[in-house]
This record gives sequence, C-alpha cells and structure tokens, in this order.
Amino acid sequence: MLQEHILNHRRSIETTKIFSNDKLKKATNNYDESRVLGKGGYGIVYKGVLPDNKEVAIKKSKICDKSQIEQFINEVILLIQINHRNVVKLIGCCLETEVPLLVYEFVTNVTLFDHIHDISRAFSLSWEKCLKIATETARTLAYLHSETSMPIIHRDVKSTNILLDDNYIAKVADFGVSRLIALDQTEITTLVQGTLKYLDPAYFQTGQLTEKSDVYNFGVVLAELLTGEDAISTNRPETYKSLSIYFVSAVKADRLFDILEDHIVNEGNIEPLKEVANLAKGCLRLRGEDRPAMMEVATKLEGLRIMEKHPREKDNQITQGMEYLPDTPTLPFNIDNGASSSVSVVSGHDSMINQLLKPLDDGR
Repeated sequence: MLQEHILNHRRSIETTKIFSNDKLKKATNNYDESRVLGKGGYGIVYKGVLPDNKEVAIKKSKICDKSQIEQFINEVILLIQINHRNVVKLIGCCLETEVPLLVYEFVTNVTLFDHIHDISRAFSLSWEKCLKIATETARTLAYLHSETSMPIIHRDVKSTNILLDDNYIAKVADFGVSRLIALDQTEITTLVQGTLKYLDPAYFQTGQLTEKSDVYNFGVVLAELLTGEDAISTNRPETYKSLSIYFVSAVKADRLFDILEDHIVNEGNIEPLKEVANLAKGCLRLRGEDRPAMMEVATKLEGLRIMEKHPREKDNQITQGMEYLPDTPTLPFNIDNGASSSVSVVSGHDSMINQLLKPLDDGR
C-alpha cells in the first residue's frame, strides 16, 4: 500500500529513501539502549548515525497492529507532501521489518516540553525565544491548514511534538494521527484521537474534527509556554487542574502576571505579553467557530515579533489588530493523566464524555 502511494508522489521518489533493516541496525548499534532519544505509548525513538556520518532519528513502533500500520502509512504519505523548514523532515523508511520504522532528520535540542518543564533548561527560554517558537509553530500550522494541496489537520499539537534545534528553530513533529481534509470540506467525523490533556473539548464531544482543533491545541501550548505549567496538573486546585481553565480564569480576573514565568517578564514586554495571553485565550474558546484561524494567529504573532525587533517602527494598524479578544467560555478537563496519556474513544460514548467533561457552575 505504501509503495503504491509513493509511486503516486513524484517528489517522494526523489527525496524519500527506503532503508534496509541491516543499515538501520548498524546505525543504532543494534538499537542499543544508549541510543534512545525518547519513549512513549507509540514506541521508541533512537538516534542513528548513517555511513556518511549523517545523524538521524529512527522511530520504531512498539506493536505492529492494523491501526499502527495505518498510522505509519498515514505519516509517510503526509510527510512526503510537506516541504517546510519548521516541519521535521522525513528522510526515509524501512519496509522490511514487521514493526514499521521511520527515519527523520535529527533535531539536536530536545523538545519544547523539556525546555519548559526542566528547571535546568527553562531559563534558556527568554521572552524573545518564546515568541519566536510560538510564531514559527503557528506559521507551520497555518501552512498545513492553508497552503498545502489538501489541508492537513495535525490533530496532536503539543509541546512534546515541537522539537528545537541549537538555534531554537521550532520543528513540528509526529503526523501519525494527522488527517487530510478535502478542499470542499470544513470538517470530518472521525474517531477521537490525540493527547487527552490537550484535546479540543468540542472535538471530544462531537467527533467533528476541524482545523480549529489544532487552534485549541496551540492555545494550550501557548499557555504552557507563558506559565511554565503542565497542561493537566494535580498541583493546582481541583477547579484549575486544566491549564486552559487556570489560564483563561487568570486572564479574565486580570491576574495574568501572577501566573507568568518570572524570567520572561520585563518592563519592555508587558503589553506584548498581554497580547499573546489574549490570543491564547481566544484559541481556547469552547466553540471552534469562535476561535481565530491559524493564519490569523500566525499573522498576529508575526506582527508582535516585528514590533519587538523594531520598536520605533510600530504600525498603528498592527497595534489595532492586537486588540484583546472578547471573553468567551472554555470547558475544563478534570482529568488525572500522565504526560504521555492519549485518548482514542468513539465520540458517541456519552458516559465517557460526562465523566471527563465537568462544566464550571458559571457555565464556562
């Protein structure tokens, strides 16, 4: 099936290599434990070194079942159509093994999640770097939604799927559950998939997947980047275990600067921080149709970066475009789950939804 798809995409023949199992074994020293870059519910990622000394990341699924084969093929098909500097490049794959193997470019500086939540790394994320990473990620998602031959919904945007290189250039990764959307469609009904603590509540309730689900995910990442808080945390009060609820409540109550990471705040960036916080709040609106499009988010973040670089050249039109977004409700996830927990449930299971989604008393 994969070979058939590859033949249908001329660019993939030119750029996507088919690796032998022996070559990848040698590249990873027979998948030595010391070569492990990361582990998750999907499997393991190893660092490999090819004969030409090129460093690569090799993704090896844990179990080979039908759904994983489909995700493997899905990821290859999508990535061979994407050519963007902020998307992790697929170099090739191995078709010989029972367990699918994907070979990616090696990104040197671990994940955004690591930089946010590892105390030894967190202080390296200055305000300028945070804004740069947010802008590059938003621009990439806008590209996927608006500039590919068929719109692509990532469906699992989270800080562990945003890699950083030595220059803090953001690279969006992991397209295993992503979906192509026909140009004449605005939404598709699908099995609910993604990481639970980032999941769009509207998508969870209805199973209707739209580009606005990525917008919600990105809003959670923005809140995570600004506060240093995890998307779901038992260290916060029960009502605020969900970062989206905690963050939006603080912005509404004018307590934003009580929850921001201290090291990103300085006298010169108070207003831009407010603008980004309100943009995040808009992304976290309960109803997808009330959220901004990813292109709008990217444009606003680009405008803020321009103002940061050239403060004397602030354009009134850009400033006016940064007005606070109106208050709208969000819905909490009162869920205990680990960093790598993910959800794959049929949207019609009302009892599951009722258990996981508990609106606040004020109707948010």
